[in-house]
Amino acid sequence: MEVMKTDGRVERGNQTRRMVLGRTMDIASVEGLEGLSLGRIATELNLSKSGVFALFGSKEELQLATIRAAAAVFSGRVVAPLAELPPGPGRVWALCRNWLAYSSERVFAGGCFFYAVSAEFDARSGPVHDAIAQARRDWVTYMERTLDEARLAGGLVADVDVPQLAFEIIALMEAANAQSVLHGDTTAYEFASRGITRRLRAEATDEARDEIPST
Repeated sequence: MEVMKTDGRVERGNQTRRMVLGRTMDIASVEGLEGLSLGRIATELNLSKSGVFALFGSKEELQLATIRAAAAVFSGRVVAPLAELPPGPGRVWALCRNWLAYSSERVFAGGCFFYAVSAEFDARSGPVHDAIAQARRDWVTYMERTLDEARLAGGLVADVDVPQLAFEIIALMEAANAQSVLHGDTTAYEFASRGITRRLRAEATDEARDEIPST
């Protein structure tokens, strides 16, 4: 009986935590991580401030938990759908397509969560900056690994400059995100899509070029 009561409390705590983080991710993507506070979240979600404090302990921990939650959402929307795709330009293009959809469909209210909070914390120091920087490094590393796997599989030319290509692809995606969020201009995603497919087709081998849509 005591185990059942404990399990019930744990599950209620987990549900509250998920509800809080769902709200904080959207706030942070629009207003930044500095827009978060335990009191604000308690008021908006009709929770006790002491209950929110018991879950997170401090504003900084709430910010860090929000970053971790956003990384999990990002992975689920952008990376996880690639699980069954073989290495190659088609997999790279699917990764880019997923990212553009993640931004354009406003998975987070303010567009790409990490683009928004990076601009907020890029010149600061401390645990929140470090967590954002690590998430960004992880993303770049994953893009580079996906490109390199395509090269090793014979889908990209042997002398492709993987870090340079990754940089260009990510820059195009983030430019589309920024323009769309600022101006409400969805054509930015079309421009980015065309730019990415042209770069990938230019670096693809003849045998694998058809894995990438033509512009």
